[in-house]
Amino acid sequence: MEKTTDVYGVGNAIVDTLAFVDDDFIRENDLKKGGMTLSDSGVQAQLLSALSHKSLELRSGGSAANTMIGIARSGGSGFYTGKVARDPNGEFYRKDLLDAGIHFDVHPIAESEGPTGTCVVMTTPDAERTMYTHLGVSVQLAENDIDPERIAKSRYVYVEGYLFDGEGPRKACYKALEEARKNDAIPTFTFSDPFLVGRYKEDLHALVRDYCDVVFMNDEEAKGFTEMESLEESAKYIGNIVDTAFITNGKKGAIVVHKKEVFEVPGFEVKAIDTNGAGDAFAAGALFALSKNKSPQEAARWGNFMASEVVQIHGARLDKDYSSKFQEILS
Repeated sequence: MEKTTDVYGVGNAIVDTLAFVDDDFIRENDLKKGGMTLSDSGVQAQLLSALSHKSLELRSGGSAANTMIGIARSGGSGFYTGKVARDPNGEFYRKDLLDAGIHFDVHPIAESEGPTGTCVVMTTPDAERTMYTHLGVSVQLAENDIDPERIAKSRYVYVEGYLFDGEGPRKACYKALEEARKNDAIPTFTFSDPFLVGRYKEDLHALVRDYCDVVFMNDEEAKGFTEMESLEESAKYIGNIVDTAFITNGKKGAIVVHKKEVFEVPGFEVKAIDTNGAGDAFAAGALFALSKNKSPQEAARWGNFMASEVVQIHGARLDKDYSSKFQEILS
């Protein structure tokens, strides 16, 4: 079948509420700084009340959705699968994703079954983001939400690791990767968060080995996955179980492992104000470049560029069109 879509993405559909805060706010509200913490709607309501004097911004989010939008900003095409409710946040999410250039026509769940997932994202002056997430109906993503016909028309299938934390979404994750294999699409997976690596290490080893051609992770996730202190040794280990791996390493750039060879691709010197979404933007750039038949090293360079752009703005989503920059950056 003709490949008309660059990437088919699968992940949790989450509406982000963005705010800048200081470290005193984190301490005064007894928050766990850095990373993502699962919470309920009551905790989120308390946070939003405490943030009522701040300037807040709504965005369609979720790790894989951020990546899909980055692909569109690179000049690519994508289709996204995630679960929302038939509520105001669900309609906002649908419209916001469509406006960003990503196809999203998954049928919403009745509001009586729960709310659309939400996340309060608080960024401190050191560019660290603290996220409190209520998954809502995103955990009701199921195997039958995966569209084999859409996958058959896609070059890559990209699945976020956060799906591993629920039974239904995990089945959807496996279904998407299996359909990629059946339909001549390249199956790719991102680890998403170190806590997932710690919780599902054995399962992730089997998933990477048996289902994936390309994987994305950061340095902390790579070390946790391999239980090695050396990032270089971790990269070599990962190269023995998957064809291509991208390991982001902060401002240093990324390590690429391809057919057991290890390459370092330096990052771009910028002043970061918000690291939220850097890994998602990197994956967007790399996937777009790969879909255009660029080498893994070239893909990492474009990924590094996209990540360097997103850390200079507030929030995890790129709003500019970067397609005219592609050849310039790669050259």
